Amino acid sequence: MAEIRDSPPPTPTAPFKRRLKNFTSPGENPAKYRPGGYHPVNLGDIFNDGQYKVIRKLGEGCFSIVWLAHDLRNSRYVALKILVSDQADQSQEVEILHHLAKIAPSEAPQRTTQILAEFEHKGPNGTHKCLVFEPMGPSVNQMILEFAYREDKFPSEIKYPPQMAKRILRDSLKGLAFLHKNGISHADFQPGNMLFSLNNIDSCDEAALCQEETPDEEYRIERLDGKKDKWAPEYLLTAEPLASHTSIDENLEVKLADMGGVPRSLRAPELVLKGEFDKAQDIWSFGCLVFELIAGRHLFYICGPFKDETEPDDEHLLEIQDRLGPLPDELYSHWKTFSRYYTKDRQLYNWALGGVEAGEEPNMPKPSMLSTMEEAFDKESPEMTEDEAQEVKKLIRWILQYDPAKRPSAEEILRHPWFAEDSSEKAE
Repeated sequence: MAEIRDSPPPTPTAPFKRRLKNFTSPGENPAKYRPGGYHPVNLGDIFNDGQYKVIRKLGEGCFSIVWLAHDLRNSRYVALKILVSDQADQSQEVEILHHLAKIAPSEAPQRTTQILAEFEHKGPNGTHKCLVFEPMGPSVNQMILEFAYREDKFPSEIKYPPQMAKRILRDSLKGLAFLHKNGISHADFQPGNMLFSLNNIDSCDEAALCQEETPDEEYRIERLDGKKDKWAPEYLLTAEPLASHTSIDENLEVKLADMGGVPRSLRAPELVLKGEFDKAQDIWSFGCLVFELIAGRHLFYICGPFKDETEPDDEHLLEIQDRLGPLPDELYSHWKTFSRYYTKDRQLYNWALGGVEAGEEPNMPKPSMLSTMEEAFDKESPEMTEDEAQEVKKLIRWILQYDPAKRPSAEEILRHPWFAEDSSEKAE
């Protein structure tokens, strides 16, 4: 038997294909605590030569973990975003944020999260880029989980009240309009990157904001060989966004964060089929989110499992046509695997991903499983009048046009009557 290394590389050359015991993670994938991956952080850790003290976990993503930190030099609280070490170059997003702060110093803080500082930190898994932001409240996704917890319900049973959803969408749309006006596409416009603004917490005592230091034993990280691991923290923490310090009444504000890759279910068809991307992609994503926040479910749900890299796109395109109607010829001609599902005259004959083998029967969904966007919207029974529901469905149709050149701009959507109600943006 080969000797088990005390310091395994990213793919350990050991009798085990992995080094950590299995357990249910409260957030990030523990296997990513390795060279090139996450930096191991424990509560109380200090960064940047004694400046930042980590006191709470705010959230995690595939490429970073965000912590609430006490800025001991400036007597304030900040959000400390620590990137995985193989994503150390985030210069483009940082440059964009600095550029916006310079050219629009009064508007940028209202629309996007503000970067305060940046530095590098060396750890056992490499050198990590650390970005310091103003602290923010939960994301739009996280707040739904908070509502579900308060009401003792499953998240799938909870949706935002329509007027609250409208305020969230309007603020986010103002953020998009601001970016587009300054020649920038967001590229990752989704609920996880729409953050509620916080009430000022700088006067709060550190103890009131600190996360519980006693870890759940079920989240303790242990190696299969029983040795101490220096590439991972002692335990994983559940993210605890600052929901109790967030206004969710008429004073709520939402800002945009994290510009990056488009979530699969929010991609526009021209991105799926041709790889084309511009501001119109942000608009398509926004149209999907109008449906999602009002109806309380995804417009398109791409879930897998998938056998090859074409199947996620195929499922997405099948759902798009089910909800919105046939793709135009120009887009359809770029769908290389369409014959798995459609005849030459574009009649749907099979819904089974990957197509059917010779001699097999095509798999078609029951009619009750198919529904247009409008039918899917009505099925969720949003809490609004029939007239308002009709207005919202027409708004979504107006936004989700297959031709990106025909989609309205963010400024034009802001002037739509549904968004302009009780707002200074109301059209003449």
